[in-house]
Parts: sequence; C-alpha cells; structure tokens
Amino acid sequence: MPVPRGSLQAPEDATLESFWASYILRADCRIRDKVTQTVSFVDEWMSQLRAPRIVPCSIVYPDVYTNPVELSASGTYRLRVELDIMLPDELPVMTLPNVAFFPQALMPLHIFEPRYRQMLRDVLSTNRLFAVAGLNEKLIGLENQFEPPHRVASVGIVRACQENSDGTSNLLLQGLCRIEFVEILTDEPYRRVRIRVLPSQSEKSTEEENVRLRTETARLLRLKQKLGASMPAEITDFLGKVGDPETFVDLAAFSLCDNHSVKQKLLETLNIRERLTMFNRQLRVEIEAIKLHRKLQGGLPDSRINDN
Repeated sequence: MPVPRGSLQAPEDATLESFWASYILRADCRIRDKVTQTVSFVDEWMSQLRAPRIVPCSIVYPDVYTNPVELSASGTYRLRVELDIMLPDELPVMTLPNVAFFPQALMPLHIFEPRYRQMLRDVLSTNRLFAVAGLNEKLIGLENQFEPPHRVASVGIVRACQENSDGTSNLLLQGLCRIEFVEILTDEPYRRVRIRVLPSQSEKSTEEENVRLRTETARLLRLKQKLGASMPAEITDFLGKVGDPETFVDLAAFSLCDNHSVKQKLLETLNIRERLTMFNRQLRVEIEAIKLHRKLQGGLPDSRINDN
C-alpha cells in the first residue's frame, strides 16, 4: 500500500487552534495470521505519516465492529483509525468559481497554474492541508477585489496526489470541516488566510427531528432520480448507507444540489436541522420543476421538445 508523503501535524512553531476532527482512514490489507498483525501494520504505516495521535483501531469484518481478539482467519479487514488533527490558524486557499466544498466530500482537482503548483509543493511538504473557497461573483469587479472568495469555506486534506510529467498534478482532496476567513493575509505567491473553525450546531432535542429529516430527504432524492434527474446511481446508493444526518446532508448537498447559490447557503448554515430543512425545501422545488417540465413536454423526447 503506498504511503502518502508528508505529515498530518502542523509545524511545532505554528499557532494552533485546538480542534478535533474525526478523520477516517480506511485501509484494506490481507493477513495470514492474527489480527494483531493488522493493527501493527497500521501502527507502522501511520508512524510513517508522523500522525499526532492514534486511538485504538477497530476491526470491521465484514461490516460489523467485532472484538479483534476473536478474529484470526485470513481475510480482508477494514480498519477505522481516528486521528487528532490540529488546524493551523493560517492556511493556503484555492478560490474556484461555482464550487462549494463540504466536509467529508471527496473532490478531484487538476493543479496546473504555477501559483497552485507552488502551493501544492508546500502543503505536501508540511501538513497536506489547504482550503477551497467558492468565488463570490457578487463582488467581482469591485475596487480592491481580486478573486473575492465566499467567507465560509471548507478545509481539506490531500488524500492522494500524482504528479504528471508536464509538472501538473492530479489530487484527491477530502473535506475536514467548515471554516471562516478572518483575514486575507497575502495573495503572493498564492493566497493565504487566517481562519477560524465553524463547528456544526445541534441540540439534543432536535436529534430525532434530524433523523426524520434525513429520511425524508433521502426519499426526495429517490423521487427526483425516479423522475429522470441526472443522478449517478452509485452516489444515491452510497448515501442510502450514510445514517448520520450531518454527514448525509453535507455529502448529498455537495454531490446532488443543482443550485450553486443554495449549495453555498447550505455550506454556511451551521445548524444541522436548518441545513436539512433547507436542502429538503430545495429538493421539493427541483422536483416540482421536473414535473412541470415533463407536463409541458407532453410525452415528447428531449430531442423533439421544440415540436410541442
């Protein structure tokens, strides 16, 4: 198994914001003897990453947490490793049009601009962290506004990276948490910002309501798909297995929300119940629009809609 380069820990001389991120790394490996070998393998692998701290591993086989000492047969095991990740109070940023990056989401990126090539070299040699912000088009053209970002964004960690022969790179970034830009520190050679973490908000009294809203949102997604919306089956199938309401709504919004403005508002909404309610409402609007379109189409295929 290839070991990612770099460290998950911020430099010792950095000013750190205390923050716990439940960051899941999953590794599949074959074992021939006892499960303790698998745990030792992960410990050795993670030590090469110089991870800040590793909590005890849980062994999942096939999909249920089981007491590791009872597993000794050969097979493929999935390991859940939780890490403490300390976010520095300053981070590099990519500002991209029509993008709202969410925690837990996986986003492929092609790095080709010289400034972002330099940024990538720097983050791979340190903590593998940078933020992705959407471009705030309302501020474009105003005085002293260079690539104005939305103030709420997400920080991600580089999960995999491949450098191409022409100096460009392809990488996979996984979202960790929401952040707010406190101050833009510099735009040279690439943008760096001072940040603060934005934790999600959820009251104990709304947990059952969040679960109900998650179930209803999943039903609306299936209905939208049934009505013919372009929604990859693998994404909806995967979301069906995501039980946590917060993770569910963030992944669903990132992958399946058609309205970019609404998607940014969902990113900025810290209350989980309000986030689910907003996405639920948006799905209903999109479903009604699909129904109206089909009614006006009158049974004609898309290629002949002008004949109606």
